[in-house]
Amino acid sequence: MSLITQLAKNAATSSRILASLTTEKKNAVLLDMAHALRANATPILAGNEIDLVSARENNLAEAMIDRLTLNAERINDMAEGIETIAKLDDPVGQLRDLGQRPNGLKISKMRIPLGVVCMIYEARPNVTADAGALCFKSGNAVILRGGREALNSSKAIAEVLHQVLRQHELPEALITIIPNPDRALLMELMAQREYIDVIIPRGGEGLIQYVTDNSKIPVIQHFKGVCHLYIDKDADLERAINLLVNGKTQRTGVCNALEGLIVHKDIADKFLPLAADILSQHNVVLNGCNQTQQYIALDNVLNDNDFGQEYLDLEIAIKLVDDLQGAFDHIAEFGSNHTEVICTENATTANLFQRLVDASVVMVNASSRFSDGSQLGLGAEIGIATTKLHAYGPMGLESLTAEKYIVNGHGQIRN
Repeated sequence: MSLITQLAKNAATSSRILASLTTEKKNAVLLDMAHALRANATPILAGNEIDLVSARENNLAEAMIDRLTLNAERINDMAEGIETIAKLDDPVGQLRDLGQRPNGLKISKMRIPLGVVCMIYEARPNVTADAGALCFKSGNAVILRGGREALNSSKAIAEVLHQVLRQHELPEALITIIPNPDRALLMELMAQREYIDVIIPRGGEGLIQYVTDNSKIPVIQHFKGVCHLYIDKDADLERAINLLVNGKTQRTGVCNALEGLIVHKDIADKFLPLAADILSQHNVVLNGCNQTQQYIALDNVLNDNDFGQEYLDLEIAIKLVDDLQGAFDHIAEFGSNHTEVICTENATTANLFQRLVDASVVMVNASSRFSDGSQLGLGAEIGIATTKLHAYGPMGLESLTAEKYIVNGHGQIRN
């Protein structure tokens, strides 16, 4: 039996042990994990520094380096996320009553773990802690295959989690880390249909597409984040500027940062000069449609097929539209089903936007940067699903469970 097959089999076996743990026991383990992450910040940062040196030597993109970088604050954020997960209701075993049939059968549904979750990710060492904790609480074993660029960071975090599992006499296979990022091993991992129930890739579009094309196991996709802010004709200008600056500049290399700005023509003469001035102060490259040039100077004029880029940098695409329908059309063509935002004081328009825009998170008068599991009360997220099977948006505990039918009778037979 190969190493990958053995690791997958061990994870599947350990998941049955995890399914028998009480909520109280799982929470105790999680709180110890949070404490251990803070207590072991030094070795984690040492591993991360090795990865950062290698990343710079290999000219890794700044957005990737930002995601890769750990510091005391980010380690504390991971620990706080785990503590929040410990406080959340345990979805496993929850019953949903579906009523009683005319023949007396009582029907309900029970939440159950998926089984074994495989995470495939790139320069995101925090995924090691987030996925480990979320899967543990939701009753799933997890296999973590981090990218080469984050290997030392991920191994250091995993070792801390393993220390806690050993202290509680639980198998390390509950949180398995693949020690070698070799592409051939990844192909073998994606073929383990007997032991792995679902694969969740997190990273660039190339990684997501590669996993989707090659996996023999169901994949929950987390594609790129091309997020838009639509400035309606009834927008509050000060609020709109604040949402734009925060969404575009607060942290550029993440999937919930703004990549597109859509502006209603009736407010363009007032809003666009303000927006251009403040964005220029933040050194944002301004790309826009030809009509935008009537109001502001652009760094680049875009053709229609130039929109939809995930810049992950201080750069934005601006589109002028005639009406709300124009905003809908632009988002439908160039959005990525991740996060879309409207700024408006018109409640009817806001409601229509939230109902008709197809994205996993649709916001009114709030920064796109809140499209994040921790910010939405999930403690952490295992990813942001941009497909709809079976989850859509930031995936927390409930998204890591399925439902099975529970049927109770008193001897009924079918005629």
